Amino acid sequence: MLAVHRPSSAVSNGDTVQVPMMIASFQKRFPSLSRDTTAARFHTHEVGPNQCCSAVVQEISAPISTVWSVVRRFDNPQAYKHFLKSCSVIGGDGGNVGSLRQVHVVSGLPAASSTERLDILDDERHVISFSVVGGDHRLSNYRSVTTLHPCPISGTVVVESYVVDVPQGNTKEETCDFVDVIVRCNLQSLAKIAENSAAEVKKKTSL
Repeated sequence: MLAVHRPSSAVSNGDTVQVPMMIASFQKRFPSLSRDTTAARFHTHEVGPNQCCSAVVQEISAPISTVWSVVRRFDNPQAYKHFLKSCSVIGGDGGNVGSLRQVHVVSGLPAASSTERLDILDDERHVISFSVVGGDHRLSNYRSVTTLHPCPISGTVVVESYVVDVPQGNTKEETCDFVDVIVRCNLQSLAKIAENSAAEVKKKTSL
C-alpha cells in the first residue's frame, strides 16, 4: 500500500509553519506509527512562504533490516532511484554526515545533475536525510527525510517527506505533483527490490 499526504497548512503567509498533522494522518492510516516517536520527530517540517512540502508512505513486505540495507547507501541511490543513472561521492566517504555526492539524472527530466549533502544517517533509528546544495535542476533548497518503521502486518513502513522551494512560474501544487511522482516511483522500486531480496533469503533458508 502506498499513500501520499500533502498538508494544506503547509501553505504559509510569510512566516514559517509546522505541519505536525502530517504525522497524525499517517498514524491514523498506519497505527504502528503511533507508537514510534521517530516519525513525529523527523517528519515535522518548517515550511517557508515560497515552499511546499509533502510526504509519501510505502508498505514493504520485507524485514526492516533488508530495506535499510538499500536505503542507507548514500553512495548508491541509483540502486532503487531509477531516475538516476550514476552517483559519485565528491566529499567525505559517503557514509558520514557531511558527505557530498553528485548524481546524474536520466535523460527526459528537466534536470541534468544534483549535488547533495548527507545530513542524517542514523542506523539505530533507521533515518536518512539529505539536502540539495547545488546542481543543474530547479529544485532549490530541497531537503528529504526518509524513516523506516517496523510493521507487524507488512514488515516495514517507509515514510519519505520533503520540503522544497517552488520554482518561479510554478505553483505549490504543480511542484508537489512533480516531486510526489518521483518519490512514489522511487519507493515502489524500493519495495520491489527489498521484497525480491527477502524472498530469495527465505527460499535459501528453506532448502
